[in-house]
Amino acid sequence: MKIVEVGNNKHFRKEFLEFPVRLYNRNPYWIRPLDNDIERIFDPTKNPLHENNNCIRWLALNENGDTIARVAAFVNPNTVIYSNDQPTGGIGFFECINDKQVAFALFDTCKAWLKARGMEAMDGPVNFGERDNWWGLLVDPYDAEPTWSMFYHHDYYRTFFEEYGFQDYFRQYTFLLPLEEKEARKVVRPALFEIATRVYNSPGYDFRHINKKELSKFAQDFRTIYNLAWSKNMAAGEMTAERAEAIMRQMKPILVEELMWFGYHNNKPIAFFIMIPELNQIIKHLNGKLDIIGKLKWVYHRLMKTNHKARGVIFGVIPEYQGRGIESAIALAFSRACWKPGYQYTTLELNWIADFNPKMLKVTQLLGARKFKTYITYRYLFDHTRAFKRHPVI
Repeated sequence: MKIVEVGNNKHFRKEFLEFPVRLYNRNPYWIRPLDNDIERIFDPTKNPLHENNNCIRWLALNENGDTIARVAAFVNPNTVIYSNDQPTGGIGFFECINDKQVAFALFDTCKAWLKARGMEAMDGPVNFGERDNWWGLLVDPYDAEPTWSMFYHHDYYRTFFEEYGFQDYFRQYTFLLPLEEKEARKVVRPALFEIATRVYNSPGYDFRHINKKELSKFAQDFRTIYNLAWSKNMAAGEMTAERAEAIMRQMKPILVEELMWFGYHNNKPIAFFIMIPELNQIIKHLNGKLDIIGKLKWVYHRLMKTNHKARGVIFGVIPEYQGRGIESAIALAFSRACWKPGYQYTTLELNWIADFNPKMLKVTQLLGARKFKTYITYRYLFDHTRAFKRHPVI
């Protein structure tokens, strides 16, 4: 076996994308990500986290030169010391044949590279970017399709990570909610409707969905709420006005107005519930390519409304309004839009919520959401004499 750096080698870059296609070729649940979505992460001109060669990719090749595994390692300047007792790097985009020796060789390679850059631990599998994408190892269930920008994994990966010495740093859960009124009323507690209605009708409160003609306004409202409710938890610092504008521009081609909701009190932005169509329900037909044929398929599925699943991306209420039933009221506002005959989206999968965030887990329980998928983010301490600590509760 030989481990080679991907670098700028065109063949190796292609192999990094194509190897999982062969690895999962008989798995009915795996969905090939868009090549551009993966390559963007490793492109220094598109991912601002690149600095001083702080990211690297490798392939493992067998004696015939065939790819048998891949992995990436990186030092994220935003998270290297965030909430950590030691400088911590990351590994991700791990895929491997069912061979523990191959997996351990890649883990050893990542460990040596990170140690040489002053790291004392490594988290994985994680993203060289925001936590909401490509984060955590799927451990349950294995008979469900992944959502957009989340990986599907083979069940034997868990054994690789745990036998190597990675420990459970935190767990992540996704949740399912029915959007059709008949099914929703079966799971949502009646008391929640009472609370939601009371807040919804209280003077000064206003709940409205996004308007594409006012994207700049909603971008800044998003920024205001995010910086108060989420920035410290996402280890990314406060969002700038420019970043908020860029996010809205990027989302414009896929956003559906009635899937993005904002709450206000006396015109002050206090909450958001951001959802998008579950793009993997279209991407699974594209074989990773958004070329001319891929774009035609994309348009076809959008026009024919073949996708009936939405994805909850992020939910936030600013601290001073938490515990007042705002979460229920904004959900009620959305239900009045989606409880219409023939509404396209019938199921909502909420983006992962970590076990270190009990407040948000409680919100999902109140909404009647069913726990669906479980991921684990692992941490490996290079010094085994140090005490291992799980992610602090927020």
